[in-house]
Amino acid sequence: MFGIGSTEILVILVVALLVLGPKKLPQIARTIGRAMGEFRRVSTEFQRTLNTEIAFEEEAEKKKARKAAAEKEARAAAEKAAQEQDGGQASTDPAEQETPGTESKS
Repeated sequence: MFGIGSTEILVILVVALLVLGPKKLPQIARTIGRAMGEFRRVSTEFQRTLNTEIAFEEEAEKKKARKAAAEKEARAAAEKAAQEQDGGQASTDPAEQETPGTESKS
């Protein structure tokens, strides 16, 4: 705990007992204990909220990636259907394909 050993804690407690007195020491210890408990609750809640937000972001990114993949597959299927509709005669050789604005010589 903070690099403090048991002998250091004992010395701190003895000094606190001498400075604060036996009547106020339990009250101050309770107050410190409550403050530490509240700090732990707040930090745990913050960590839980942060983890939830990270999970939502990861899920949104996964959905976006799946949507992009589905759109890519749909475009590929549409292109394949268009090629099949042309009778499969579309040339894959760029030299044989017509460029826009030119007519074929065959």
